[in-house]
Amino acid sequence: MDFKAIIREHQETVEQLLQQSIPTIENIAKKCSDALKDGHMIFLCGNGGSAADCQHIAAELVGRFVNERCSLPAIALTTDTSNLTAIANDYGYEYVFARQVESLVREGDVVIGISTSGNSKNIVRAFEVAKEKGATLIGMTGKKDGEIERLADICLKVPSIVTARIQECHIMVGHMICAYIDEVIGLEP
Repeated sequence: MDFKAIIREHQETVEQLLQQSIPTIENIAKKCSDALKDGHMIFLCGNGGSAADCQHIAAELVGRFVNERCSLPAIALTTDTSNLTAIANDYGYEYVFARQVESLVREGDVVIGISTSGNSKNIVRAFEVAKEKGATLIGMTGKKDGEIERLADICLKVPSIVTARIQECHIMVGHMICAYIDEVIGLEP
């Protein structure tokens, strides 16, 4: 195992992200903070490692990231096993997020879909429902084109096709968004 090569590959991906994606990251952070300041919520959905990222980001917002500030409304749609298993059993796995979006998301809310492939059917379905409800749709994907990018209002495409490198950048960007929100919300009276 060439650990140095993995670190180099990570560094190259992060460098490309730095060169290509800062305006997109700033736009995402601003959309999220504006929605929160206006009394809206952030909802996150993803599968596998991306589901863990959703939970991680939601916890940073509801708890705190770095700064002491009020708790912020964020929900990872990946966490309610009763909902997930009932919806998957009754409707199919591709509806596990869409049914939750249908009942919880309101106009002005933000729905973040994290998918390394950019084509996760359950996130695509969630985005379709969220779009009808007037939510802002933020995709976080990898380099390849996909359905999530087509539906999203803003899409961060990590410049890699390697799942691990994409996931590493997704959580880093999640932390960047949380830091921005901490700074902006922390400055509010």
